[in-house]
Parts: sequence; structure tokens; C-alpha cells
Amino acid sequence: MDKVSYVGNADVNAIDHLYKQYLQDPESVDIGWKKFFEGFEFARTNYEEAGEIPEQFHREFKVINLINGYRNRGHLFTKTNPVRERRKYAPTLAIENFGLEESDLDTVFQAGEDIGIGPATLREIISHLEDTYCDAIGIEYMYIREPDHIAWFKNAIELKNRPQYDGERKKQIFELLTKASNFESFLGKKFVGQKRFSVEGLEVLIPAMDALVQKGSDGGVEQFVVGMAHRGRLNTLTNIFEKRPRDIFSEFEGKEFEKDERFDGDVKYHQGFTSFVKSKNGKDLVLTLSPNPSHLEAVNPVVEGIARAKVDMSLQGDFKKICPVLIHGDAAIAGQGIVYETIQMAQLDGFKTGGTVHIVVNNQVGFTTNYLDGRSSTYCTDVAKTTLCPVFHVNGDDVEAVVQVMEMAVQYRQHFNSDIFIDLLGYRKYGHNEGDEPKFTQPSLYNLISKHPNPKDIYFKQLEAEGILSKAEAQKMTDAYNEFLESEFEEARKKEKALVYDFLSDVWEGYRHGKEEDFEKSPDTGVAKKTLTSLGKKLSSLPEGKKYFRKISKIFKDRLDSIEEDRLDWGAAEMLAYATLLEEGHPIRISGQDVERGTFSHRHAVVKTEDTEEEIIPLNMLSKKQAPFYIYNSFLSEYGVLGYEYGYSLATPNGLTIWEAQFGDFYNGAQIMVDQFITAGEDKWSTQSGLVMLLPHGYEGQGAEHSSGRMERFLQQCADLNIQVCNTSTPANHFHLLRRQLKRDFRKPLIVFSPKMLLRHPKAVSALDEMSKGGFQEVIDDPNAKAASVDTVVLCSGKFYYEATDKASELGVDDMAFVRIEQLYPLPEKQIRSIIKKYKNASNIVWAQEEPANMGAWTYMAMALRDLNLIGVCRLASAATAEGSHDLHKRRLDTLFNELFQYAKVNA
Repeated sequence: MDKVSYVGNADVNAIDHLYKQYLQDPESVDIGWKKFFEGFEFARTNYEEAGEIPEQFHREFKVINLINGYRNRGHLFTKTNPVRERRKYAPTLAIENFGLEESDLDTVFQAGEDIGIGPATLREIISHLEDTYCDAIGIEYMYIREPDHIAWFKNAIELKNRPQYDGERKKQIFELLTKASNFESFLGKKFVGQKRFSVEGLEVLIPAMDALVQKGSDGGVEQFVVGMAHRGRLNTLTNIFEKRPRDIFSEFEGKEFEKDERFDGDVKYHQGFTSFVKSKNGKDLVLTLSPNPSHLEAVNPVVEGIARAKVDMSLQGDFKKICPVLIHGDAAIAGQGIVYETIQMAQLDGFKTGGTVHIVVNNQVGFTTNYLDGRSSTYCTDVAKTTLCPVFHVNGDDVEAVVQVMEMAVQYRQHFNSDIFIDLLGYRKYGHNEGDEPKFTQPSLYNLISKHPNPKDIYFKQLEAEGILSKAEAQKMTDAYNEFLESEFEEARKKEKALVYDFLSDVWEGYRHGKEEDFEKSPDTGVAKKTLTSLGKKLSSLPEGKKYFRKISKIFKDRLDSIEEDRLDWGAAEMLAYATLLEEGHPIRISGQDVERGTFSHRHAVVKTEDTEEEIIPLNMLSKKQAPFYIYNSFLSEYGVLGYEYGYSLATPNGLTIWEAQFGDFYNGAQIMVDQFITAGEDKWSTQSGLVMLLPHGYEGQGAEHSSGRMERFLQQCADLNIQVCNTSTPANHFHLLRRQLKRDFRKPLIVFSPKMLLRHPKAVSALDEMSKGGFQEVIDDPNAKAASVDTVVLCSGKFYYEATDKASELGVDDMAFVRIEQLYPLPEKQIRSIIKKYKNASNIVWAQEEPANMGAWTYMAMALRDLNLIGVCRLASAATAEGSHDLHKRRLDTLFNELFQYAKVNA
């Protein structure tokens, strides 16, 4: 017989059955029920034969229902709001709602065993439950489906209740509050009216972070990666990350940065930082704060990507050695969809990071928006319930409760490798920034806040009453910290420029920033033909003795044949590029929707056996010395996954990190990541990334959502050597492009408008010789043009080259040269001009593209080469990127060709 589990909210009407089952076989019920039944003297009493349960026993279960009521709903009746009354919820936890009466309060109930206090009166049980579930800490956890998780919380909060910190520990907590409070006061006095996004009202964030770091270190964490918005960031940098205040003060004074004069930098509360500190137990710790923009919560997946990269690359896969921490705002966590996307990654094989500690700095207001207008859910943290994560709600005025919660949170994370949320309730002393007037929109709340003592003063009164801290001791702490800040301020005044720290500097040792001369010619990236042949055969062979889908077997045979025939298509060349890099010690990670097979079935990096669905990854079967190859079909997200891969690339300069869009059109779901991180990160934060974005692009009559990777948007953002934008036309050049990404001592994001039609185009093939020699060709001249007879030079890019040359051949055109611009940015102007100069008799220079005139590269090329008086040949400007009809596509392509070949002398 299966054992009956002890479940919450016991049904009194089912007790008869449960008890009779116990009488028949005590081992058939859960041990909790067994002990409960054993505790009653009725087990030794003769009841009537029917075995009916006495009234006292019924009341015992009513008490159990009460206990479970507190466990499930106690968080609704807590004292967690420091400045105003909580909303009222019904039904309450009044005993009458559980069938109990006031006359039961002094009755002893065995149910006290279940909460760790032994047999106790109902009054004592309620008192314990109130202290546990309805005081300064509220907790939501009963919806978790894993019994061991629930048992862990019961043990942590019911049996232990509130810990008792000794006097020394309390003084340490008070000193941290002092530093947090005084730092804000110092900035307010020295830099009057400047934005600092103070943490005042929630100064407990600093002792909270300290508790998290110290307890985490005790539990085996060696690195913390933190993402947070502006509120409290400077305070956290100073008092947790140990950034010198002098450097922050220099930023307040608006000094120029110690970088190249073209470096723009960013505001002080967006900068990243990495520090190497000692924990109180003497262990080395690496603390990393990711740089981030003002786009709230956008940094979340970036942090997760950094953490996973460190797990994969330097922590031997041990998730317990690194802990991501995300510090949210109450309005942002409820309003920004990227939070949901990030949470959904938490248990996915390709994206999990061993659990994240989420801290909500809950000001109870979003800029000027009241919390009642900021969400429909009860709590700002209710998104946590989508993945059944536990949530603590804690009063920011009770610093010891905050410390307790933080310690429990990191212990839970380390034990279960799961996310956990802490809703840190406080207030914002000023407006959104120090120059904002909050009483315009929240007059009642700010009347309360103006009269409310700060957490430091509240805690001092407690410690003074306990005889632990005197006014003189507290003043001594204050004076010492203020003297330190004054000395740092004086040092800051001596500095001529503000220092910009290279975030993750330890990971990037040996790398430099790219310069213009680095892009004049690509490095040699060829690989010996013998090596290519050997790797190609390995990639084209599947382990024997397994059952494969018939089409897969044919694909791999065709791939092997292409090696032997020396005619490699796009997929074969791409896989060879990866194989050579892996053999040279460069790890590779690829993610995106359908990347394992490839949206267009060209890659097949992962093969599944037909009968058992065993996964075969040929790229991990090359040799014993190779680097690891990771490839993951992502969940259906662009914003979150692209941000994750960007973060991963920040921590793996020696690896190739690739995100591939299902279709290039879909990347714009992640536009914030492109605009705020990928294209601007190096200019704002001195942060390099070698991320590759593969965006399938090409007009083939598939409609406005399956045609364009929005080339124009990337080109509009090109400046300061920030990114590379390429539209390759041959498998060999794509091979060299991917290899080039890791064969220089600097990194730049690479945006590739990858093909669809060319994946199987009979002319888009390459020989091994093309991959064994030379490097990436930024420009490819027309191999068939006779310079003396060329009247029109057509500059073009990508697959349009094949369509245009096929049409030219059909028309008998021989006075046009079709020059492919494989790299659009940095634009290889010297090479372009050198080739054009070769065609001395050319009277027309045309830029031809398949995209509409307001899209693609036309306006970019016209501006970059304005002295050449380029003629633009494009589709008409359009609101939509492409037509949804194949017939209309063909008709517009014919119109485009008619316009293009009017410049040719057609030999009929």
C-alpha cells in the first residue's frame, strides 16, 4: 500500500479514513501522521466499535488547519511595511475561521509538535505562528511542489524562528548601517542637487548585501555577479565592492575620463566594476557588478550569461562557486517583461546558473506612479510564482530580520540551486532623484516619510536599550567613517581625470582595444588542407551501430561526398570553421531558436538517433585535446537570450559566442540589447565583446517577417569601430570571417546577415584551397570582368550578387563589373577605391540592393562614398520590409533588374 502523505489543509471529514488506515497498518501513513496519532492517549482507550474520533481529535485537526493557514496566508498579515498600514485581506487568520473558539486558547494541543514547540496551548501555538509568519518577515513557499523544499523552510523558520545575534555581530551590522547612512549624507552635502539615486529609506541594503556575501562565502561561493539599477548603486560600490570613494567623487565633479578623447563614457551610476576582496572568514572573493543602462531590468540576462560563462570556463561546472544576484526595483520587477524571460531560464540546461538571489529594493512607488497603479498582482514579486520560487517579504526597518532573511536565502540557493526572492520593503526618502519633488504625486506618503526615523537611528535605539552600544561608541564609528570620506574627497580633488575601470579586467588580461589600422586587412586565418580534410571527414561521420533517420544519413553522406569532391556548401564550411577553432583550443557556444538543426536544416550540429533520441554531437568528437562545443536550442525569447549570450561573451574572450535568430527579422524583439549593450557597450563602459549575431536575411517572397535582418538599423549605429557588419557571399569567406573573430588580440561584436537561399545554391560552394589560404576578404572583385570593357561598376552585397550576375548572364551583359562588399562596417574604403580605380573606363558606379530604398545599406553607402556620386538601385521605399506574395516579389525583382541593367549595353 502506498504511504499517505502529510498534506496541508487537512480535511476533517477524511480523518476517519486516515485514522482507520493507521490502526490497520501504522506504517501506511506518513511519519508525521504516525507520530501525531501515537501522541494521543485515545490509542490506549476503548472507543465504541465504530472507531469514531472524539471531539478533541477533531479540534486537533482544526488546529492543524490553522497552522497551515498561517503557512499559506500568514504573509498577508505581516508587519512588513515600515511607513503605512497594509491593505486588508479576508478571510483573516482569526481562530473562528477555523472552527475554534476562545475557550480553546488554553487547551493543550499535540499539533504544537508540528511547529517544533511540542504539546502546547492554542495560545502558545498562535503566539509562535505570529512570531514566525506575521511579524517583520512574511514568507510565501507552500505552493512549491517539492516536499523537501517545503520541509527545509519549515525547519529554517518554524523550528529556529528568529536567531539571536551576539553583541559583536550586532555592532558589525550597525557599523554597516552607519556607513550606508553617512555615505549618502556626505554626498548630499558635498554635491548639492546632483543625482545620486540615494538608498536612503532602504539603507539596510548594505548590511543585507554584506550578509549575503559573507554567508555565501561560508557556503562555498567564490564569486558573486551582481546586476542592479541606479538606486543605491554608488553606496553598494563603496561599501560592498570596496571601490574607492575618491573615484566616485571624481565622477561627481564631471571630470573627463582617462581614455581616448573619443571615448564617451557613461554616468557614474551605470558603470561596472570588478573587485577582489577577502571575506570575514579569510577566503578570496571576486565581486562583479555588471554595467547597465537606464533600461530597467535589461541587465538581468547579461548577469546570468556572465555567471554561466564562468561556470563553464573556470569553475569546472560547479554552480555552487558562483552566485548571480539581481537587485530589482518594485515597479520594474512587476512591469518589465525581461524579468519573466530571465526567470524562465533558471532550470534550462543551456541557461541555468545554479539559482539566482533576487532582491527587490521596494520603495512602494515607481518614479511618480503609486504601487496600486503599478501592477494588478498582490505583490511586485508575484512573477516568482510562475516558476514556484519562494519569496520573503521583510521590513526594511528591522535590520536583524533583513540579515536573517539574506542568510537563509543564500543557504537555500546553495542547497537547492534554485532562485529565491527577497522583497525588501522600505521607502524612498526623496523623489526619483534628489532634485525631484515627490509630494506632487504622493503627498500623504511623503508626509509619513518626513516624520519617519531612518533605519540606523531605529537600530541604535534598540542596541542602546539592550546595553550593547553607547552613544559615544556610535559617534566614534560615525566620526571615523566621515574622516575617511573627507580624506578620499581631498584625494579626488587632486585628480585631473576620472578613472574608468575595465570591468572583468582579470578575464581580459592580454587584450587591447581595436584601432582603425587593424581593419585595413584581415589576418591570415587559413588552415592546412590536410587538417581540413581530416576534420571534414570526422564531421561527416556518425558513430556506427546506431539507428539514424534516413534523411540524416543521406545528409551526412552528401557532406562527406562534398569533402571528397572539394565542393563545400555553406553548412559544411561553417562546421569546419567551428571544428578548426575547437582544435585550436577555442570553446564555442551557440544558442537561439532551432540552432541545433538550423532553421533551414543546414547545420545538424546535433543528431538524434531514431529509436532512443540519443544526442550525437560530432563537434565534440574531434579529439581529446579539443575545446568544448556547446549548442542549445533556446526557449522562445530574443530579448532575454541575446542578452544572456552578450553576457556570456563578456566573460569568454577566448571563446566564440554566437546567437542566431530564427529569421533576422525577429532580432528586433531584442532591440534594447542591441542599442544599449552590443553597439554602445565599449564606448560607454570600455567593455569588449566578441558576440556574433547570425541574422538570416534575404528577399525571397516570404513576407515582411521573414526577409530582413534590418541591416539599416545596425549601419545607422556604426561609429567608433564599435561593431562589424558583414554580408558574406561564399562559404569560404564565411569560414574565414568566423575564424577571424578569434584571431586578433581585441574583440568586436560581429553582425552577420547570413543567407537562406545560398545555403543550397549550386554556385555558393567553395574548395578547401580557399579555406587553407589567406583570410577574410572584405571586398571581392568580379572574377569575370574585363576591366577595359567595364562601363558600370555595380557594388552589391550577399546573395543579390548571384541573382544579379545570373540575370546579367541571361541578358548577355559584359560591360558591368559586380563587386561584392562583404564587410559593410568598418567599411573597407581603401580596398573599394582601389578596385574602382582599376576600372578606368567606368562612367557609372552603382550601389544595387534588393531591399527598399529606405532600408538596407543604400543611404549608408551613399553617405560614406559621397564623392563617388553613387547611383542607387533599390526597391521603392516601403513601410513594410517586404511583400507577402511570391508573385509580387518576382515582379518587383524584375523591375529592379530593369532599372539596374539600363546602365548596361545588352548584347541580345
